[in-house]
Amino acid sequence: MAEDPSGEQPDPTDRPRHPPVSSAPLTRLQRAFYVLVRTVLRTFASIWFRAEVTGRQNLPPSGAYIVAPAHRSNLDTPLMPIITHRNLRAMGKDTLWTSSKLLAWFLTAVGGFPVARGTADRTSLRAAEEVVERGEPLIMFPEGTRRNGPHIWELFDGPAFVAARTGTPIVPIGVGGSETALGKGAKFPRPVKIAIVIGEPILPPPREDGARVPRRVVKELTAELHQRVQDLFDEAQQRAGRGDDIVLPHPDEPPREA
Repeated sequence: MAEDPSGEQPDPTDRPRHPPVSSAPLTRLQRAFYVLVRTVLRTFASIWFRAEVTGRQNLPPSGAYIVAPAHRSNLDTPLMPIITHRNLRAMGKDTLWTSSKLLAWFLTAVGGFPVARGTADRTSLRAAEEVVERGEPLIMFPEGTRRNGPHIWELFDGPAFVAARTGTPIVPIGVGGSETALGKGAKFPRPVKIAIVIGEPILPPPREDGARVPRRVVKELTAELHQRVQDLFDEAQQRAGRGDDIVLPHPDEPPREA
């Protein structure tokens, strides 16, 4: 059973308020559907957004890794498959699965599974561990939800916790231009340049079998991830032609929920 990063004991009456989590391996049909969707997304992103991907050599060629991007737009999730030929699994906010049966089927078919928004949901973290333990790459947005502005917000510990528990590298990613293309409230994406910059993997420290993950290790990984994502986000904004949107210096304390 996964440890609770909050340090609290599990409550047997605590039940997720989202659809049942399923992190089962993709079926042959789902894998074929994923390839089709990725091809369409790659073509659309290349034409409409003049999408540019830098740093693909930093993606591990095999085995699991956690993709940890900056998050400014609903475009960020569908943009991630264009960075690699491998099938990525994705954690998504649970409301996407309850808003439409058709959307729920589509999201599940391309490897998604729901998480409780803005929380370290135990069931979802266990599902995330199962995914990476099978050797599959997994998308986890460390800011938890869509944010805005030039500064990376305070990160949740989920990606660092899963990485430390399983020995999985975290690949930080900056996505520039996506907020301009499709910000909060926008209905249709604007044809502006989007740049994706992939950073070098962050390796968690070794962990003895059965040993608990120290809170200190999780916090240190999260702090390193925050700095790396901020640097990559700045670079991606520059490459997307949004250099004027960068505001320096970045605050000592990142933005957080009021």
